Amino acid sequence: MSIHDEFSFINSITPKESKHQHLITGIGDDAALYSGDSEVEEIIGMDTMVEGVHFTRNTMKPFHIGYKALASNISDIAAMGGEPTFYLVSLAIPTTWDEADLLEIYKGMRTIADRYNMDLIGGDTVSTQHSLVITITVLGRIKKGRRLLRQNAKPNDIVFVTGNIGDSSVGLKLLLEHGCDYNFTSDEAYLVKRHQLPEPRIEIGRILNKYSRVSLNDVSDGIASELNEIAIASSVTLEIDANRLPRSESFSIYNQEDKKHWLLYGGEDYELVGTVAPEVWYEVKAECIRNNYKITNIGYVKEGEPKVLLKEGNKTTVLQRQGYNHFRKNIL
Repeated sequence: MSIHDEFSFINSITPKESKHQHLITGIGDDAALYSGDSEVEEIIGMDTMVEGVHFTRNTMKPFHIGYKALASNISDIAAMGGEPTFYLVSLAIPTTWDEADLLEIYKGMRTIADRYNMDLIGGDTVSTQHSLVITITVLGRIKKGRRLLRQNAKPNDIVFVTGNIGDSSVGLKLLLEHGCDYNFTSDEAYLVKRHQLPEPRIEIGRILNKYSRVSLNDVSDGIASELNEIAIASSVTLEIDANRLPRSESFSIYNQEDKKHWLLYGGEDYELVGTVAPEVWYEVKAECIRNNYKITNIGYVKEGEPKVLLKEGNKTTVLQRQGYNHFRKNIL
């Protein structure tokens, strides 16, 4: 491992204070300890990022790697309608990474953690012979009865998505072509930032969890995959209109086929996609607009076998459950 003194390194990343009163013991004992609450339900999720599969040093600086690794986990909490509270980090470190770069990874994580008042409460560091591996466990909370699940969709619901989709895929394309030190145009830099520094939609999750029945998923693998997961979990058919899919002006210069692919199968935007009852749709939309969050009606739910239909003009086809694995297709 490229850390000279493991205990000194752990001390350097240990938070000096806690943001949550229900934390009893964080880093420094055999395990973290926090108190429960009868008024909330606890949420826990975990993701792993592997060098060469989810990122390379040509597309991401160490700061971006840490930021995005935690952001993707926070997005899972957003997709449940919850509030993130704690996180734990496990690093498997090859000798090709030095301590300064590793500290930058933790700085990236700390930057987004501070935004959501999260505490780092533990983890592990080990050595490995090949690629850097980052595994993050995130804990969160939500008021009892307010959880937003994929199984909550019903016929006649509105299908929605937040923000714009496809941006991260185009940003990755630019990074693979030019590297992260390239002098990008302002439009290109926006797309690159959407890939390197995504924004989890915790605030929109807070708006949505006020309603009694919302199905929700985050766009990590592309909406074709995420919508199919909702259709399967809820045993319904979802129909979406390709022309309504919200897209950024910044990638309007690309050809129609590429744009369609990015919109449907390009993941890692970490927007939220889901369904709401039609009688509350305009209230949800109005509250999002008041808070400067973009949300778009892209279709509706109907009775039928679990599937997703894509309408393109007068043509309707089944949208297959397919996520786009960027790096396997592009560099491995």
